[in-house]
Amino acid sequence: MIEALFVTGTDTNVGKTVLSALLVAAMNGTYWKPIQTGSRDGTDRQQVMRWADIPESRTVAECYCFEPPVSPHLAAASAGMSIELGHIRLPDVASPQLIIEGAGGVMVPINDTETMRDLIVHLGAPVVIAARTALGTINHTLLTVQALRAAGVRIKGVVMIGDENGENERAIERYGAVPIAGRIPLLSCICYKNLMQVYEKDFDREIFS
Repeated sequence: MIEALFVTGTDTNVGKTVLSALLVAAMNGTYWKPIQTGSRDGTDRQQVMRWADIPESRTVAECYCFEPPVSPHLAAASAGMSIELGHIRLPDVASPQLIIEGAGGVMVPINDTETMRDLIVHLGAPVVIAARTALGTINHTLLTVQALRAAGVRIKGVVMIGDENGENERAIERYGAVPIAGRIPLLSCICYKNLMQVYEKDFDREIFS
């Protein structure tokens, strides 16, 4: 039976793709990003293949892929399209673990009436949140937690990305009632070996088992 895990973030460029690559490598999983924008600079699927050192067969093609690096609803509109949740279904993959990466934060619009949160609910997967360690992360992370819980989404934990900040971590755990599931420092080289070292050293494996 396939187990799915949805990687979302408190914002765009927060580190969702790095976290996704780490989880794919550590859990021997398959990667899928249903909605990709900004493909003119390459796709996150290609990036994960490099970072996690996996073949294309351990990835799933995007349901929607747009060149402009903008919000999904704007990218679709510029292509004369509308993103439809009914067109996005959990794929049948060989790996026991499917890592799904979202686009932007949970309240990013994907069409005229729905957001990335609606996609998460539609797919029914639990979530891990990628969050920055820097100033402002408490507010961004707690708002993300609140939005997901309001929709009935199960949150497995938060992964902090950047220079370690214990005070921010403790505040998120206390006020969000959510565990810090792992930490990813700023890496000078993102590769399979370094990602696995981070997972083994700084991740709560029970959360991801």
